[in-house]
Amino acid sequence: MTPTPDAKTIRKWQQYLANERAEAAVYRQLAHKRSGEEKEILLSLARAEERHEKYWREKLGDDVGLPRRPDFSTLVLAFMTQHFGSLFALALMQNAEMRSPYEKDADATAQMHADEMMHGEVIRGLAADAREKMSGSFRAAIFGANDGLVSNLALVLGVMGSGVDSRFVLLAGISGLLSGALSMAAGEYISVKSSQELREASAPDQKAQRSVAALDVDANELALVYRARGLGDHEAQLKAEQVLNSLADSHDQALIEEFGENSDIDSKEAIHAAIYSFCCFAGGAFIPLIPFILAFQFSGLVLGLAGIVLVGIALIATGSLTGVLSGKPPVYRAIRQLLIGLGAAGITYVLGMAFGTIIG
Repeated sequence: MTPTPDAKTIRKWQQYLANERAEAAVYRQLAHKRSGEEKEILLSLARAEERHEKYWREKLGDDVGLPRRPDFSTLVLAFMTQHFGSLFALALMQNAEMRSPYEKDADATAQMHADEMMHGEVIRGLAADAREKMSGSFRAAIFGANDGLVSNLALVLGVMGSGVDSRFVLLAGISGLLSGALSMAAGEYISVKSSQELREASAPDQKAQRSVAALDVDANELALVYRARGLGDHEAQLKAEQVLNSLADSHDQALIEEFGENSDIDSKEAIHAAIYSFCCFAGGAFIPLIPFILAFQFSGLVLGLAGIVLVGIALIATGSLTGVLSGKPPVYRAIRQLLIGLGAAGITYVLGMAFGTIIG
């Protein structure tokens, strides 16, 4: 005979039921925004959550009671799905599925835990394309903003630690904002242009298309091209003969298949990256200056502490965002970012005090 669950167990099962019901609704809402294969996958995940919901409903029996509110993280999932891009919702869902409480709960079945783990992998696959598309701009935004936050806070605290007037601290901070933002923009421009040039150097030369038809069939220099690309001698010869024979039927198409269509690298990409980095760094570097701009009548210590608080909040926000989008627990990332940023600023403040003492 199955033992009667106590009140604590019943509340736990009711919470599981509420969470499964809410997660199924999130998947259905995400599916509503998608089409084709992705929509079918999301609907399948919703049906899986409904199976889990049915399991808890049957275990509760007459103790199902009134519907409970989902836990906080599940409510955040629903909110993100309604008001933000699907990548945020998918990232949170991946994190939730991979941290399933069923792993250590004897009341849940091993199959349910396995389902949750597989759901996490499914979501990882669905979010892969979106993460790939935004990885470059996201990296630049986070790197630029964090660099601005930490470097300018460190500069402000370092100058403040030397004992100079708050006006000079503000002047140093503005100088650090402009010089750092310009340096970031120049570095990002050079980085993107260099990457473009490397890709361009490795891409097949489109001018070679006009030369293929004039090749000596017997010598067949085209085979050397395929050997350089990694094919063996025999495979390269067969491939080259196939291409040359196909020229008579479809000259242009054969060459396009082998050398690729003409595509110019976006010349504005580097400029956009430079502007993006400049704005992100400047936005981050401006935050520690806010107290010095708005409340300059206060003492330098108060202004510095206010700047630390503002930067700390910003570091927690960027760290949490990084954690969410990477499908990892955001709290650890937020704390890590906060400790690293404030640690660097604290060291600079101590050095500023030391240099101020020496110079003074």
